[in-house]
Amino acid sequence: MRVRLIVQYLGTAYSGWQVQSGYTTIQQKLEEAIESATGEYCETFASGRTDAGVHAWAQVVHFDTNTRIDATKLAYAINRYLPSDISVIRSDRVSDDFNARFDVKQKTYEYYFYCSIVDLPLLSTTFAKVRTEFDYERACKNIQCFVGTHDFVGFCSARTQSSSTVRTIFDIQLLDLGDRKYCLRVTGNGFLYNMVRIIAGTIIEIGCGKIDADKLPDIIASGDRNLAGRTAPPNGLVLKEVVY
Repeated sequence: MRVRLIVQYLGTAYSGWQVQSGYTTIQQKLEEAIESATGEYCETFASGRTDAGVHAWAQVVHFDTNTRIDATKLAYAINRYLPSDISVIRSDRVSDDFNARFDVKQKTYEYYFYCSIVDLPLLSTTFAKVRTEFDYERACKNIQCFVGTHDFVGFCSARTQSSSTVRTIFDIQLLDLGDRKYCLRVTGNGFLYNMVRIIAGTIIEIGCGKIDADKLPDIIASGDRNLAGRTAPPNGLVLKEVVY
């Protein structure tokens, strides 16, 4: 049977999702736990590969198994063998043609950051820190320029291997959470390598006065990575939701 898992994890201690020789990854730990629970090796397939240090609220994963354990109970069986920073929050049986990666219609990422000249230990794991003065209203100006279908070649890493850099963003919001904490929420049909972190870094630099908000449409259109902001740190990024 084909099983779908909804997996939540804190990515701080891991070198991203994908199995890599010599590194500890989320996929590795999950597959080891599944094997311990079912007695068979099962290759897992996720909705996307989160980078090193990036978190997930609801990563979607599928795998095929011959286990006799009921699909809805697999979450409990697998969690017995997972470390405390990874948890299967739900499991169920899906049709044999369901594909966690290729059936995705849209994803939502959230990027969290706070503004302070000193470290705030209770936020440091899941929030990035902005040391300089940040103007929320300035950061929000022209943010809707990202919405729509664009070539985001200027907002991805040189390590991007995708055949096309064109993506569609359906919605983007910068939320003021209070106490100088903020959340950038971005929903799109897919994202390039480091794309959300570069968008976040650009908006943060606009808020800090390092980039002119009026130039944002030209920056997007230029395709020049050097004109966009820095790649924001990974610890603020969370894969929030995947829609099929």
